Amino acid sequence: MSVNVQPIWQHWHLRREDDGLAWLDLDKAGASTNVLSTEVMDELSSVLDALDASSPRALVIASAKPAGFIAGADIEAFSRLASPAAARALVEHGWTLFNRLAAVRYPTLALIRGHCMGGGLELALACRYRLVVDEPGTRLALPEVMLGIVPAWGGMLRLPQTIGPAAALDLMLTGKSVDAKKAKRLGLADDCVPPRVMEPAARILALSDKPGRTLSLPQRALRFALNGPLRKLVADRARKQTAAKVSRANYPAPFAIIDIWERHGGNALAVPAGEPASLEAIVASPTARNLVRVFFLQERLKAFGKDSDFAPRHVHVVGAGVMGGDIAAVCALRGLMVTLQDQSVERIAPAIQRAAKLFERRHKGDARQLRFALDRLIPDPEGHGVARADLIIEAIFENLEAKRSLFAALERGARPDAVLATNTSSLRLEDIATALKAPARLVGIHFFNPVPQLPLVEVVQGEATAPDVLRRATGFVRSIDKLPLPVKSAPGFLVNAVLGPYMLEALRCVEEGIAPATVDAALTAFGMPMGPIELVDTVGLDIAVAAGKGLAGAGAEPPARLLKLVGEGKLGRKSGEGYYRWVDGKAVKGEGKGGAEGNAPAPVPAGLADRVIAPLLAAVQRCVDAGVVADAELADAGVIFGTGFAPHTGGPLHYAAARS
Repeated sequence: MSVNVQPIWQHWHLRREDDGLAWLDLDKAGASTNVLSTEVMDELSSVLDALDASSPRALVIASAKPAGFIAGADIEAFSRLASPAAARALVEHGWTLFNRLAAVRYPTLALIRGHCMGGGLELALACRYRLVVDEPGTRLALPEVMLGIVPAWGGMLRLPQTIGPAAALDLMLTGKSVDAKKAKRLGLADDCVPPRVMEPAARILALSDKPGRTLSLPQRALRFALNGPLRKLVADRARKQTAAKVSRANYPAPFAIIDIWERHGGNALAVPAGEPASLEAIVASPTARNLVRVFFLQERLKAFGKDSDFAPRHVHVVGAGVMGGDIAAVCALRGLMVTLQDQSVERIAPAIQRAAKLFERRHKGDARQLRFALDRLIPDPEGHGVARADLIIEAIFENLEAKRSLFAALERGARPDAVLATNTSSLRLEDIATALKAPARLVGIHFFNPVPQLPLVEVVQGEATAPDVLRRATGFVRSIDKLPLPVKSAPGFLVNAVLGPYMLEALRCVEEGIAPATVDAALTAFGMPMGPIELVDTVGLDIAVAAGKGLAGAGAEPPARLLKLVGEGKLGRKSGEGYYRWVDGKAVKGEGKGGAEGNAPAPVPAGLADRVIAPLLAAVQRCVDAGVVADAELADAGVIFGTGFAPHTGGPLHYAAARS
């Protein structure tokens, strides 16, 4: 079958086959990933002009890149918009173009392999058919809300029409992605096929001239009701659920999505400029600017490790407690062979049980992948894996002599080229390394609890750490899809060094008679994911005391109530009671009696959040001044992704500068 290639455009490549099928491949020039820049969108308009002049039987839109379908709009260009009027013009360009694509007289199909995000999914939704390729890299999402903006190129119109308002709002309000199989189950894709048959399957479906995916009569009736008579009910429920998680003041975009869908049919251009959901209000909001900043901070962290070709196949973890066990589980989940060592099989068993639950959640419905993940996680009480491992991670309790003794033994048994890493959260690498004949081999790889959820990992360089060892450790962190933050060896590194003063100030407020729930309410209203008192309870009150000066600060003593609770064996979540009483893993905050007294929330005193955050801001600045991190941007990135510091602020130092 002959193919007529038309090399007219820089980013798009149009191929016509003798049977009338046309293939349109996006290959953005000079980029490893496809994004919908202004130039790419202008060229697509030109392509549609050519196809209008000589229509194909059907059109398949695909990616010529190995790195996915389309990553979305060009965030760099968005960040450079000079005014809300420029943002409106950008939205109008995409809205009009995708409406034009949706209205062409020939069938269109989006062949989606790899990531299909934001504007990429909006383009796919404008096609009659969507065919997804069943492989791990295929993910579909409308994540604009994570940038403080809305999916305004047709996503708010077509996604609810395609999969129903409830499912569509869930995806748009969270920004979460779905894999190929779930895309088909939701009705977002017409079919899901393996890579080996994707092109024949695309050809058959595109030329079939079938109507788009059809629903059963009950499904059509429900969708009609939800898009019509029940629209307000769906919108009000979505607002209530969203308000339970974030405030409109801090995060206007999710509320704007609901308003635009309910009142304007998903057309952001139809919202009057004076309304909170208008494009002008959304784009001009500090939240949008700050979340775009956070996006670029994340991209900077992702860039660390790109210069490393270290690809460990076997990781050995020593210590099967919560941290060590979860580190091992995350490594196994990412495809690595992992041996997990502790003093006995009985000590390792709880870690394997937690890992199995994690694997079940991540491989839901895929028994084969679940079994493979479990097979990669091997209990190893005798430590046989030490001799074979490419990377050895120590995750035992925080005792200097115990760590020294362990590393001396590990060095004797490990391969000469194996990386030796410690997960210490408070000890200096220089002190641990005195036990090694080759201290240059030791690096810190500091995870945060809960390991499966928190994306940041501090990669700690000691005075003797060899540059190649640091580079290999950083490459490993990226290989398991975590965000590496290079830090210097110092007490608490970055994240723990700033959390200590923050939690201490919160505990001082409680000492002064402010209810724990009131302190937590002030900080969650500010935008923290968890209040500082609940955080202390979650970490463990004994650990807070053991942190000593790291928590209390030089010359200060831990709060009296903290010491009293620890003395009574009330250690927080793990013991069932601390500052709060814990039931089924959740803090009970409405009580005013019993073991955790004075917890009932009260009106939040003015300035309480500012008071508690002030020591954190000062500690972050000290870390930058001391060179623990290279600059203020990396400090902001570390505190956001390591502690969850309110992303809408753009980071602690950015927030401090904006207030000054």
